[in-house]
Amino acid sequence: MNRILFSLILLLTAWRANASPAGDLLAAAVATPFAYQRLAALCDTYGPRFSGSTNLEAALDWILVEMKKDGLENVRGEDVAVPHWVRGAESLEMLLPRPHAMPMLGLGGSVATPPGGLTAEVLVVTNFDELPARAAEAPGKIVLVNQPFKTYEETVQIRYNGAIEAARLGAVASLIRSVTPFSIQSPHTGMMAYTNTVPKIPHAAITVEDAEMMQRMQQRGQKIVVCLKMNAATLPDAPSRNIVAEVVGRELPREVVIVSGHIDSWDVGQGAMDDGGGAMSAWEAVRLMHQLGLRPRRTVRVVLWTNEENGLAGAHSYERRHKDELARHILAIESDSGAFRPLGFSFMGSDSALAMVRQFAAALRPMGADAITTGEVEADVGELRPDGVPTLALQVDGPKYFWFHHTQADTIDKLDPRELAQCAGVMAAMAYQAADAPAPLPR
Repeated sequence: MNRILFSLILLLTAWRANASPAGDLLAAAVATPFAYQRLAALCDTYGPRFSGSTNLEAALDWILVEMKKDGLENVRGEDVAVPHWVRGAESLEMLLPRPHAMPMLGLGGSVATPPGGLTAEVLVVTNFDELPARAAEAPGKIVLVNQPFKTYEETVQIRYNGAIEAARLGAVASLIRSVTPFSIQSPHTGMMAYTNTVPKIPHAAITVEDAEMMQRMQQRGQKIVVCLKMNAATLPDAPSRNIVAEVVGRELPREVVIVSGHIDSWDVGQGAMDDGGGAMSAWEAVRLMHQLGLRPRRTVRVVLWTNEENGLAGAHSYERRHKDELARHILAIESDSGAFRPLGFSFMGSDSALAMVRQFAAALRPMGADAITTGEVEADVGELRPDGVPTLALQVDGPKYFWFHHTQADTIDKLDPRELAQCAGVMAAMAYQAADAPAPLPR
């Protein structure tokens, strides 16, 4: 017998031997590739879903239709005004010491170069700490920060603040080594920031390979000159929507457990990992509850957030729109770290609520997803923490996530149908137990 099939049978047998709604949801999730097939249809048909784009809005229209076909309740779009940055044509060409076209991606929110581009010498530094010592060399140059990947939280600061730090020293543009531990000439985009205290200069990411090459050139004393062209623009805010649907609670319908992921992506790739897989896992969780006829005490609400990538406008809008209801939000779950093999959740909330969540997690043990840690919160549901809402962030076995994050390679083939199904199952099982518990999670 096929080993994978045999393992699946053992899992299903274990779950059925301990029959429960949570076990039923886990079993139903892994019994079908439906979530993967639906994600593939979303990614292939609509491609990247950047805030303000027709791709995103067409995808949201399709989701609303499909959710109604699923039989979910209170299916709706909740209007949100979102930032609208457009990339435009862009290029980076090395002129000295040799002609070389370099892959690059402008960073979200960057200003454009002058219409004919910007030609200047490059100054390479390895991190922000090196900048003060090189301050006299920076004016009129393009500063490249070639900082190797450590952790995402630490290294992403070069992306977010790089233009500010370079402009502070008089640079005319800023480049960064892409925030990734691995590259095959693959640049990574992402959000960046400006401040009103220094000029706004163009800001872009290049590949690890080209950043390392320019570092070596500089160390050899070679003069590096490049021509950067960016036609990026920030347009007026555009209309979008959070997508919401529910399985309404049988006894306490006004009390809510959220399962969620963000439906927008960057404007490259397909947004399959970030965060189509998370959004699909949350959607599939409520679809499975409806399909199995499981109606917990409280309402389970799927929220597909818009504009997580470059503004969190969807989360901010939800918090304002539902402000008076948030005291009755029992728990908010989000998946935004890639839909890989689930390991458990990270919790933020009270110690007594943590104890309850760890009890719920026992049902996830057959899936190997019962680890409950603390301290991490995903961005969208994090906007509900000041209102006291407990949160869970799905934790996955995803060491390769940042290989493909915010790149042209964030495509459906990077995900495994079984792992995506497992993510949906553990989110469904956790949400159901929290929604059906005799008492809510203590604040």
